[in-house]
Amino acid sequence: MEINIYFICTGNTCRSPMAEAILTAKNYENINVRSAGIYAHEGSEMSSYSQEVLTQNNIGHSHSSSQFTLEGAQWADLILTMTAAHKEMVTRLVEEAAQKTFTLKEYVAMENGLDIQDPFGGDLQLYEQTYEQLNEAIDKLEDKLKTEGKI
Repeated sequence: MEINIYFICTGNTCRSPMAEAILTAKNYENINVRSAGIYAHEGSEMSSYSQEVLTQNNIGHSHSSSQFTLEGAQWADLILTMTAAHKEMVTRLVEEAAQKTFTLKEYVAMENGLDIQDPFGGDLQLYEQTYEQLNEAIDKLEDKLKTEGKI
């Protein structure tokens, strides 16, 4: 059984591409991962600090930003957003996606709020903090999917 996971943030240059790269690096054969942004400009590169943090953690990355789409929402079995506002926007744009859309932290039952901080415009240290939040949440996602027998 394959599972399609769609990570969503604002511009698809910082958080969601880092989340996509972190999960993809785990090399699960039955997990397909994409990312997109609510307000993405098609074809933008991942932010340089996001790339640097992934490289520091030995995580490969190749990314070109893409806009959140109906097609992407229909492809996904699970839509994981970086903030509650992104979740609200996804469900407003694609009502039928509501039952499979969660914030990443909500889905894995992290107790320190629903949002992954946005490092956009910040320094390398802020990107490293965001990476740590994402990495912790994706470890919990991995545990949850194993427990549910999906991987």
